Amino acid sequence: MRALILVDLQNDFCPGGALAVTDGDQVLGVANDMAERFQIVIATQDWHPGDHGSFADNHDGKNVGEFIDLHGLQQILWPVHCVQGSEGAEFVDEFNTAPVTKVFQKGSDPKVDSYSGFYDNDRRNSTGLTEYLLENGVTEVYIMGLATDYCVKFTALDAVDDGFETYLIEDGCRGVELNEGDVAKALETMRSEGVTILQSEAV
Repeated sequence: MRALILVDLQNDFCPGGALAVTDGDQVLGVANDMAERFQIVIATQDWHPGDHGSFADNHDGKNVGEFIDLHGLQQILWPVHCVQGSEGAEFVDEFNTAPVTKVFQKGSDPKVDSYSGFYDNDRRNSTGLTEYLLENGVTEVYIMGLATDYCVKFTALDAVDDGFETYLIEDGCRGVELNEGDVAKALETMRSEGVTILQSEAV
């Protein structure tokens, strides 16, 4: 059995959002097309409390893009985004959620960020995604969404670590690219860890 994991197709990550990914809305057509081809479709959703430790606004004198120590983990500071219950945290209107079988929310602990759809960044807490996939007999996962160099990358790496045959749908992803070359590095890291990178037409 295979499953599709659609990562963080939310307003704040698309043009006009608080943490907009360049051309992030361009993945929605791919997402809607792919979702029709899978029996199990997962959507992950960044779901932060307003006092989340990854928000620059919650640290006096700190700016977006700076790094801090957040309870023992290096943390880059982001603009306030995907706050629970806000419009920015909602899925983009153009994203057809009808085929989605389950939503997994992440990033709700203010003390630790959570890029991956499987675990938070210190891997102490699970979202339950692995268990859900195993309960449904899933052995292969196909991953796409926002953003290539953060939440998509870490979701894919955790999928490999948890024993799933893992594919990245490259044309269904866009990256933050804080530094030039971040997306290329992310793709190489995923490839080197066992993720198969393909285009949607090959699915």
